Amino acid sequence: MVDVAHPGERIPIASDHAGFELKERLRTVLSEMGYSVDDIGTHSTASTDYPDYAHPLSQQVSDGAVQRGVLLCGTGLGMSYVANRYPGVRAAVSWSPEIAALARKHNDANVLVLPARFVSDEDAIAILRTWLETPFEGGRHQGRVAKIEQTNEHGDDTPGSGA
Repeated sequence: MVDVAHPGERIPIASDHAGFELKERLRTVLSEMGYSVDDIGTHSTASTDYPDYAHPLSQQVSDGAVQRGVLLCGTGLGMSYVANRYPGVRAAVSWSPEIAALARKHNDANVLVLPARFVSDEDAIAILRTWLETPFEGGRHQGRVAKIEQTNEHGDDTPGSGA
């Protein structure tokens, strides 16, 4: 578990076409902060499908190859739908530093998802910095986070499905 900013840490970042320009800006900011940035794509504003970028980043976090990652798309929703399907991934759509801080403090969010069409560059940078620098509080929140990974009595990963 990563609780505070760790310069030198490898952080993958990915976006679809809607998040491309903001991704480029945040990639630079991460590098300036001392992080090793793994740019998974996209590499232009040409229309793309967000799952093509969310899957490889989420797999890296799920496998433990990296501690955390950053995803961007127009609303943040599509990327979060994909990312949160992976075991151990807790992707949080954050549109303000306060949301990013709570996502880290209470949910140990390990993937930051930014809604590129709804945040300014300045706000996105503030959100990113807050998310990187905010520790997980643990305590009463630890049990809640553990429940995210629980399976139901039938062995599938959809609690209460009764399947």
